[in-house]
Amino acid sequence: MSDVVAATQLKRTPLHRLHRELGARMVPFAGYEMPVQYPTGILKEHLHVRAAAGLFDVSHMGQFEIRSRAGRSEDAARALESVVPMDIVGLVPGRQRYALLTNEDGGVRDDLMIARLGDSFLIVANAACKDADEAYLRQSLSRACTIERRDDQALLALQGPGAEAALARLMPAIRSMRFMDVRAVEVMNVACTVSRSGYTGEDGFEISLPASHAEAVARELLRDSDVAMIGLGARDSLRLEAGLCLYGSDLDATTTPVEAGLEWSIQKVRRTGGGREGNFPGAQKILHQLANGAPRRRMGLRPQGRAPVRNGAQLFSDQDAADVIGVVTSGGFGPSVNAPVAMGYVTQADEPAGGIIYADLRGTRVPLRLSALPFIPTTYKR
Repeated sequence: MSDVVAATQLKRTPLHRLHRELGARMVPFAGYEMPVQYPTGILKEHLHVRAAAGLFDVSHMGQFEIRSRAGRSEDAARALESVVPMDIVGLVPGRQRYALLTNEDGGVRDDLMIARLGDSFLIVANAACKDADEAYLRQSLSRACTIERRDDQALLALQGPGAEAALARLMPAIRSMRFMDVRAVEVMNVACTVSRSGYTGEDGFEISLPASHAEAVARELLRDSDVAMIGLGARDSLRLEAGLCLYGSDLDATTTPVEAGLEWSIQKVRRTGGGREGNFPGAQKILHQLANGAPRRRMGLRPQGRAPVRNGAQLFSDQDAADVIGVVTSGGFGPSVNAPVAMGYVTQADEPAGGIIYADLRGTRVPLRLSALPFIPTTYKR
């Protein structure tokens, strides 16, 4: 297949023209043509988000609106609890929650954001999973709920310490929002949904708005000298420093929430002894691991040299050990910490945080220090 033919088969977001105008290097990602970086480069983009505000086009993500067929949001909440191990019934209007679609083996189908908006729920899903998620949600929830896929909506993420000031110029009401709040507001006379959240470790917002207005809103935000367009490359290094999972690398259908260190996302009411314990896919295995621990654990990894250790590198207990004790799932250079950082899964029987293990780097064993996550302090507005 030629590159020309392949390119024509890629979908484009509503900001495609703006990306091209700004000189973005476009790459295939999850079936879309997406900007990986702009002329300033990934390093400067990353540091700009940490210092000011970065605008990300995440319109490739899936957006779904879930409603109860009977008109009772409680029914929709209980239906959603049949596919995620989170407390959705207790999620009050105007708030959202990180959630995991689990399978019968306790693995993760996808990680999501679920927001409660009055009598409906808005789900944001990963781009590569959204088709499978839609099919699964329809199969699992259609008797009780309607599922509307919102391909007519774009999604922008504004992240960094300057994000509030930049967005408040267009939406003054967002100043009172706190982390994981969700609000229906107007921007430039267009109705949209704003959450105070993101995936960089910084304070910030995600804005769901009609695709037809996305470019105009993005251009207006970029009029602020603190705001710069940021590509997928810096998005990845930012989330890695923040210790956040990338589905398909750090999370997959064979990895449980407990192994991934995401047990904080499972509220007490869904755990053993809780008022609505279990009754989600993989509950037996996940609840057992919550009580007894998992055989492996996602850990932070700090290479002791300057060379990054990448996804797929095998991990060993010492320089001469034959048995593999884990694998790196994400790795690269962390511009904010000025050092390489990585995450991976390590068997629980091995060294605790602070201990030294080794990664195979092109046939050479290099030392890594086991580290707590995240690698940088988060700045969410609580």
